[in-house]
Parts: sequence; structure tokens; C-alpha cells
Amino acid sequence: MPTVVTINRPDVIELIEEAAEKLTDGNKTEAVALAMRRLLEQDARAGSLFGAHPGSVRVRDGVDLTAPVFDETLDAESGKEIDR
Repeated sequence: MPTVVTINRPDVIELIEEAAEKLTDGNKTEAVALAMRRLLEQDARAGSLFGAHPGSVRVRDGVDLTAPVFDETLDAESGKEIDR
């Protein structure tokens, strides 16, 4: 399933040739593939964090995510010093 991509911009051709020489021993196809992989990887990491948008996380009825988890006051909240 080979496909030909034609690039006519001299500045882009220069970048590809420079990257090919430095990164892939002159293989322009591999240089472009490397660049595309890195861009896609970067885009994947730049996405939203889990639960960042309303409706992206569902919680069962009766579960209160704002309720305190601990039954007793934490030392940090009480101002007590911890003996070590």
C-alpha cells in the first residue's frame, strides 16, 4: 500500500534533509516517520487528564466524593506534633 507524498516547500525539504542526515543516516522517509510519531505521541500526552471534563467520570448513587475519608482528625489539621 505505498503512497507518494509530494512536498514542494523548499524550507520543509531542507528540514527533512537535515533531520535525515542527523537522525537516520540520510533516510528521508524514516526521518518523516520519526517526526510524525513524535508529534502524535506529544499530542497524546497533551490531552486532558482523566476526569477533567464534566460527565467524564460516573459515580454510583449515594457516593459523596466530598465527604471526609477519615473518621478522626488528622494530626496536620489538629496542629499536634508527631513524636518520632
